[in-house]
Amino acid sequence: MARLPPRALRADAPTGESSATIRARVVAAQARQLARAGLLNARLDNAGMAAACRLDDAGQQLLEQAGERLQLTARSLHRVLRVARTVAGLDGAGQIATAHLAEALAYRTPPHAATR
Repeated sequence: MARLPPRALRADAPTGESSATIRARVVAAQARQLARAGLLNARLDNAGMAAACRLDDAGQQLLEQAGERLQLTARSLHRVLRVARTVAGLDGAGQIATAHLAEALAYRTPPHAATR
């Protein structure tokens, strides 16, 4: 998630999406998940993950590089893919784009933060 510039916090700054708009996007994304796999992304098994979380070459390369740099386990990589699938769904996209994958990676908590 990008850092907000201080001017964005001003009282006269333009507002973002309303809660109702966000809620509608979430409901639509959940409906697409149920239509695609019969269950939500969080409940996908390995076969469901393979079908729903296909990456293009650039996305696969990004995931592999992140896995190496961040020393991600297979479980961690699957979690990133699930989040990327959800981000893509909230964006209304049928496929996971590199930008969705990058956003999912950005949501990861750094390992050192968990020990503080």
